[in-house]
Amino acid sequence: MRATVDPARLWPVAEALADAARVAILPWFRAEGLSADNKLAGGFDPVTEADRAAEQAMRGVLARLRPDDAILGEEFGATPGTTGLTWVLDPIDGTRAFLSGTPTWGVLIALSDREGPILGIIDQPYIGERFAGGLGRAGLSGPLGTRPLRTRAPRPLAEAILFTTFPEVGTKAEGAAFADLARRMRLTRYGCDCYAYGLVAAGQIDLVVEAGLAPYDVQGPIAVIEAAGGIVTDWRGGPAHQGGRILAAANAGVHAEALAVLSGTPD
Repeated sequence: MRATVDPARLWPVAEALADAARVAILPWFRAEGLSADNKLAGGFDPVTEADRAAEQAMRGVLARLRPDDAILGEEFGATPGTTGLTWVLDPIDGTRAFLSGTPTWGVLIALSDREGPILGIIDQPYIGERFAGGLGRAGLSGPLGTRPLRTRAPRPLAEAILFTTFPEVGTKAEGAAFADLARRMRLTRYGCDCYAYGLVAAGQIDLVVEAGLAPYDVQGPIAVIEAAGGIVTDWRGGPAHQGGRILAAANAGVHAEALAVLSGTPD
C-alpha cells in the first residue's frame, strides 16, 4: 500500500531542496582550481566539494522541514526515519560532466515510499531548467517559461532516438545488447547523464538505456517520466527504482520493442 501524502505540503519541500542545491553548487561550476577526489579504485568516479556542499544543504533543509523522514544520499548515505517516506538525493548526477564544464549534469531529488518514487525533480542549475513530476504535477520550468511535460507519441525503433551516458554500457553482455538495440534506432547519442531522462519526459527523445545505476541515479527520473506519460522498468520489465539496468521509454509501444531486444541479456 502506498503512503498517504499531501502534495501541498511535500512539493514546497522538494522545491526548497532544489533551490538549496542550486545555491550550493553554482559557485563551483567552471570555477578555477576545482578538484575532485576519486571514489573508485581502478577507475574514475569523481566527487567534488560541490557534490558534498549540495547534499549537506539539502539535508539541512530536511532537518528543518521534514526531520522525521528518512534520507538516502549519494555522498552521505542513509539516515533512518519514522514516516515511511525517504528523500533520495543525488546532489550532482554527472560529476564528470560538471568537471568538464558541460551543462548536462543535474540535481536529482525523489520522495519515495516502500513501492518506489512518488515525486521527483531533475534540476539543471546552470541552465535554470527544472523538470518536476508526480503527485499531480508534470511540468518544466526554465528560461523559456513553464509548460507541461508530455512524452513522445509511439513510433517504430527505426524512427526513434536513443540515449545513454557512456558508449560502453555495463558488462560485455550488456554492452552487446545495447549495441544491438542501437543498430535498430534512427539516432543514438551519448553523454547527457540525467538530462537525457528530462528529454524523455519533455517529448524530445524516445529511450534511455543504462546499466549499473544506483537508486539515487534513477528514482527522481522515474517519477518525472511516469508523470509525463512514460514508462521506466528494468531490462526485463520489472521495477527499476532500486537501480541496476534501466529502460526509460516515452510510451508503451517503444518500450515493448526495446524490451524485446534487451530482455534476454544474461545477468
